[in-house]
Amino acid sequence: MKSITGRNIRWGIIGLGGIAHKFATDLINVDGAELYAVASRTQTKADDFADKYQAKVSYDSYQKLVEDEQVDAIYIATPHALHQENSLLCLEHDKAVLCEKPFAMDSQQVNTMIACAQKNNTLLMEALWTFFLPHYQFVLKELANKTYGNILKLEANFGFVREFNDESRLFNKSLGGGSLLDIGIYPIFAALSTLGKPKSINARASYFANGADSSCAMVFEYDHATALLESSLLEQTSNQAIFYCETGVIKLNSPFHGPTTVTVIANNDEKVFDFGYCTNGYNTHGYNYEIEHFNELLRQGKTESNIMSFSFSQLLINTLDEVRSIIGLNY
Repeated sequence: MKSITGRNIRWGIIGLGGIAHKFATDLINVDGAELYAVASRTQTKADDFADKYQAKVSYDSYQKLVEDEQVDAIYIATPHALHQENSLLCLEHDKAVLCEKPFAMDSQQVNTMIACAQKNNTLLMEALWTFFLPHYQFVLKELANKTYGNILKLEANFGFVREFNDESRLFNKSLGGGSLLDIGIYPIFAALSTLGKPKSINARASYFANGADSSCAMVFEYDHATALLESSLLEQTSNQAIFYCETGVIKLNSPFHGPTTVTVIANNDEKVFDFGYCTNGYNTHGYNYEIEHFNELLRQGKTESNIMSFSFSQLLINTLDEVRSIIGLNY
């Protein structure tokens, strides 16, 4: 893959729902990048989005966007069930792909996407923004350095109440809706990124009438640690990730998966670390950090992230598959 130097990286966005608006808001404030093209199923929606974020062109089909030779990178923000199809379309047209989490519906789809990227020598990365946020990188460093000793226990949850709507993507099982893939991925990510692959997994789930999972409680067992994880669309949880270590506690405050503060309790002292999350004079949603990382990979001609690597994405989807198998969730 050729590197891009001396000009802005020209981005396209496929799928123009809520998360695409947040991504676009951050993208247009990133130095060395521009929102060039957007695509939706309808021209009106594409035009409105383009007008709001000053994109140069708008399309009523994804095919037209990927055929635009001016586009360097594409952010895929479509429903989970379309991630593989959309990613392959982009990769086969030699477009670098940043695909929203979860990467795809299962490990087979993820492996197919990775194989296509490698075949075409084209950059592909799962957009799990938490990995790139300053507060999370701070915690990863503290845990890796064993500043407070080994991790003994992790408690992480993500839950909120949303009125059931069979027409909403969030509850649409055929689109990957439900608590596990949509929000359960974050507590699982917290465990895998700090403790690695668990020795064993126990899980239980509840379900809506349409078969989508409404909540999922998981226990990951390690040699010297336990991770208690939860996702729920039935109740508001603390939305924290708390690491209990040998000589201290590290708490990622709510919402732990997004821009937030970190509280460290050790030596009878409590200290709060505030990361500001203000970039170029504006309060970021937090997507600019993964965008900047992706841009740097593209400028260097890289085809894989050293942070959100293929092997980590495969570990993540394999773990999600295992939890699904345990709770009997099939799409």
